[in-house]
Amino acid sequence: MTEYGRGPGSEPWHPEDPLYGDGGWEGQQAHVGHQSAYGGQPQQQYPQQPQYGDWTQEQQPGYDQQQYQYYDEQGHQHQGQQYAGQDQQYTVPTQQQYHQGGWDATGTHGHVPYAADPGDPYGQQPVAYGGEQPDFYGTEDAYPPPQPPGRRRPEPAPGPDPGADEEEHAFFAGGGGDEDAEDEAVSRSGRGERRGKKPVKSKKRRTGCACMVVVLVFGGGLGTVGYFGYKFYQNRFGAAPDYAGDGINETVTVEIPKGAGGWEIGRRLKAAGVVKSADAFVHAQGQNSKGDQIQAGAYLLKKEMSAASAVQLMLDPRSQSNVLVKPGERNAEVYQAIDKQLGIASGTTRKVAKGQYKTLGLPSWGRSISAVRDPLEGFLFPGTYPAAKGMKPDAILKQMVAQAKEKYAAYGLTTKARALGLDNAFQLVTVASLVQAEGKTHDDFRKMAEVVYNRLKPSNTETNQLLQFDSTYNYLKGTSNIHISEKEINSNRNPYNTYTNKGLPPGPIGNPGEDALRAALNPTHDGWIYFVATDGTTNTEFAKTYEEFKQLKDKFNATSGN
Repeated sequence: MTEYGRGPGSEPWHPEDPLYGDGGWEGQQAHVGHQSAYGGQPQQQYPQQPQYGDWTQEQQPGYDQQQYQYYDEQGHQHQGQQYAGQDQQYTVPTQQQYHQGGWDATGTHGHVPYAADPGDPYGQQPVAYGGEQPDFYGTEDAYPPPQPPGRRRPEPAPGPDPGADEEEHAFFAGGGGDEDAEDEAVSRSGRGERRGKKPVKSKKRRTGCACMVVVLVFGGGLGTVGYFGYKFYQNRFGAAPDYAGDGINETVTVEIPKGAGGWEIGRRLKAAGVVKSADAFVHAQGQNSKGDQIQAGAYLLKKEMSAASAVQLMLDPRSQSNVLVKPGERNAEVYQAIDKQLGIASGTTRKVAKGQYKTLGLPSWGRSISAVRDPLEGFLFPGTYPAAKGMKPDAILKQMVAQAKEKYAAYGLTTKARALGLDNAFQLVTVASLVQAEGKTHDDFRKMAEVVYNRLKPSNTETNQLLQFDSTYNYLKGTSNIHISEKEINSNRNPYNTYTNKGLPPGPIGNPGEDALRAALNPTHDGWIYFVATDGTTNTEFAKTYEEFKQLKDKFNATSGN
């Protein structure tokens, strides 16, 4: 095969062949002997000659002239003559056709015929010499004209036209039009061939609904930005949402835990429907000079109150719905207060305490004590606790026990009890309850604690380990009488009677406060063993010997008129 794909052959191309004379740019292809009939006559054979005259070879004398046709690189047909003589063989164009600039063959590109290609129908099929040969150029059956070597390109692989899917965006083009429009077939210029495109169905154009969706999306985005911008402005600079007035005729109880700040209080009030926003409450609390005096507890409030009205009402004790446990107060009194506050029958809370004490959260060291009058005595820690109608007694008792358990654990009663010569933490709570009951002032508590510890000592020969406290007998009786006859006391052998029983009573006789508890943990060491309330109420005096005690007793009798 030659460079242009034409096979070797002995015949030159026929002058009527559309590709006759297309000899490329590398010199004339040699004609080899090949017999072909043109109009029934044998074709003239030409000897193989070099292009443009090969001056190193022997030349044939004379010149022979041959007319032929050739085509330039744009596919235009030209007439030429071929001369072969003694000196050289060359080609001279006889007619030049210009088409859009044309090509005059004056450059370095000579025109010589190609050798016939066995696969080329133009070079293999016999044609009558001198017969009419149709011009296939410009038709769909045209063979592409040869290209100079420097301009040759590989045939592009068949594939989709890069412009087939291009379409005008529906948002700008608008809807409508033919949705099934086909692209026109195009021909590739410069190749002399016409390639038709398959009809490509264009994408459906978006209609007005698409435009509406886009508008809605953009509008929704702008609305969202505007909403959050407004909320940001309101949060930073606008007034907090708030109700107006003193509220409606619907009441609700709100429990405020201990240690709650303004924001937590406001959050609870908002959840109960009292105020419209926690921010409004915090602002109103800051505007009130006594706003920071709101205490923990339960409050009976109205719904939909202005924040300022809610703050003012919470500062009024009448709005509070609480149970107050005072230091030294006995459980029996606490039970009655809870019944009253909840509006339930008297004795209900006592029954709950007696039947459910094991489930109310007592510490482990407080659940195994026997012979006590009340298992919860000493574990209803002094403080204020929410107690409003609708609440259950056990819920209130659990809060009190939880507070006592927390306090006792913080003081480390188990370890401290052994250091003070006691058996367990329960006895330490009992000592604290005695200190709380017998002491009258804060200054008395530490001295009173020392009296207890000194009388419990085995070396005590003054009272022989008898406490002899009136408070324990009064607890037994459920009274607070300081005038008890010796006959009455000595005739009662109940374990809570410390006149007739050595050591501590079975359990606490009340609920000690923190002052009494700290005093029981840190007593004085002055040798106190006796005490007398010389004025019968608040003034308590202490003595170290029995002789000093008798003097204090005489002073008491003189004061009381006995």
